[in-house]
Amino acid sequence: MICAKDIERAPKAHGSAVGLAIANAEAAVAAPARVSSLAALLTGHLLQNGEIVLLVCKPSLWFIVLTSLRWAAVIAILLVAAKIYDQKLPANNALYVEAGVFVLAGRIMWAIVQWMGRLYVLTDLRILRLAGIFSVDIFDCPLRRVARTRIVYTTRERITRLGTIEIIPGDEKIPVAQWQMVAKPLVVHDQIIAAVNRAKQGGIGA
Repeated sequence: MICAKDIERAPKAHGSAVGLAIANAEAAVAAPARVSSLAALLTGHLLQNGEIVLLVCKPSLWFIVLTSLRWAAVIAILLVAAKIYDQKLPANNALYVEAGVFVLAGRIMWAIVQWMGRLYVLTDLRILRLAGIFSVDIFDCPLRRVARTRIVYTTRERITRLGTIEIIPGDEKIPVAQWQMVAKPLVVHDQIIAAVNRAKQGGIGA
């Protein structure tokens, strides 16, 4: 996960705020994943004048593995069945192995594209989630309208020390959103709570 925090106010360009966030993240956290230029561009267009970027995150790289596990399990079962009934199948067993590997590789590539399309942003005014491949789905909720947040864990997330943060708005018209499979979820959640509390006490993030 890439996180950028405590970014000073950028006086002019919105893109500079995101650039500073990413630069600070790279200096502070040694991680192979980086916020894509497309995500930075989208974030730059979404920011308002004077808005401060507090946090920029992506799901952990475990997202790619965990979202592909079911496919891997199904393919493994089918390959075992193909091995057992090899004599009764019309084609050679090696052909089924190649087909299974091809399908699994395609699923992993799809998971990588999904991971690349996800971006989580926390500012001093709003909390955002960008997701999507062919079209971008944007969750945008002012901090003062956040009723509560919580961390939920699946079994796989507990094993890999990840967590999913649910953002529950006070306005029923705004759907519940999730920051899925975030590394160090307790730290990230504390930062979100602190930002929400500051916004509600200071009268910003309306």
